Amino acid sequence: MPSVDASRRRLRLSDSHISVLGLLVEEEQIPEELFVARSELRDSGIVDADDKIAADLYPLVTTLMEPRVIVQVEISGSHGVIPSGAVIGDDFIFTHESWPGDAESEYVPAEPETLVWALARMVDLHRDFTDGIDGDEEIVSTMGAFDDVVAHMETGRFEEPGAVAEAANAPTRLAEVLSQLNCMWRMTVAWKGTEAQATLGNGLAVSALAVWDCGIEGYWLREVPAEPVIDGQVDESSELRVRRTTAKELWRMITDLLPDGAQLAPAPQSQPTS
Repeated sequence: MPSVDASRRRLRLSDSHISVLGLLVEEEQIPEELFVARSELRDSGIVDADDKIAADLYPLVTTLMEPRVIVQVEISGSHGVIPSGAVIGDDFIFTHESWPGDAESEYVPAEPETLVWALARMVDLHRDFTDGIDGDEEIVSTMGAFDDVVAHMETGRFEEPGAVAEAANAPTRLAEVLSQLNCMWRMTVAWKGTEAQATLGNGLAVSALAVWDCGIEGYWLREVPAEPVIDGQVDESSELRVRRTTAKELWRMITDLLPDGAQLAPAPQSQPTS
């Protein structure tokens, strides 16, 4: 169920609740498949009987309707893929995190100075003993070998990484690292950039990175295939190259993902009324 914690400006909303709120702002009809979501919003007091949205939600709703920057975080682990992220508008920033098995995500306001910290916390970025290791270890293989290693590990037939590597025809070091895998996470930042910066259609600029969190084996940055990866761009023969890195470097990389003011296209100007 959706809910509001007014004292800390926190909200719990699902994607269907967000869809209903957007339609109400646009004064559009609510389709039948969203009737349950609208009823839940009414029951929680977020929307009244006349479909008027509570004033506490206007900062979030207006930010979602006209975002300047969108951050998507996908964490893949034993619970499946858990989506989180942030939405940045002209006046407000909201982060959102989901919980395994829950339909709702928690939306929380953030300040510009705390955004990198919030994103790092979403992926559980933490220091460990590998931060003191000198040099960057690298593993080169193929995406097909990676898939085979993961598939063999999931069957549980082999206990030793060496046996997994042999069965998958993959580097032993790849199997050793993946045997300690906690999760993989990908962070993608999209914004309406200048014409020179646009990397996708509709003038969107994108920056992204993909990381393996491998416990005692540390953090590994996937350099090839480089993010963002487009559908159909990668197959089993595609090269895989990962490099061991540190939490300190990843903090810097997360910071660098976010565009500065000079990289953003000018905000759309409201049209004067006659």
